[in-house]
Amino acid sequence: MKTREIKELTTTELQEQMDAKREELNRLVLNHAISPIDNPAQIRDIRRTIARMATELRQRELQQK
Repeated sequence: MKTREIKELTTTELQEQMDAKREELNRLVLNHAISPIDNPAQIRDIRRTIARMATELRQRELQQK
């Protein structure tokens, strides 16, 4: 998910997407620990997407103050 797409989401949608990505990350990491997944770069991509979402949420929080 690109930064532009993240900024277009509402705060509620952003939080829901972030929770879903965290669940997906946990599932991928667990599956990778049991047996190697085909594309381990997915783990890094999801982590970065979660970080982008968290950054956007924090920026919105600071703008409200």
